[in-house]
Amino acid sequence: MESIKYVYWQDGNVWIGHLEEYPDYWTQGETIEELKENLRDLYKELTNGTIPCVRKIAELKVS
Repeated sequence: MESIKYVYWQDGNVWIGHLEEYPDYWTQGETIEELKENLRDLYKELTNGTIPCVRKIAELKVS
């Protein structure tokens, strides 16, 4: 099973998060489990072309 890192926090009664590789695309859930499921769905949409012009984070070696 593949894994991907995500960033999350609680704001009041809502859990908010985004995939580390795709910081511009946030989602939320009423529970941490719902947030995780929404993040899985978001990952599928970001990687299968459903969402156009996806911006990503990458690392560039300069020396």
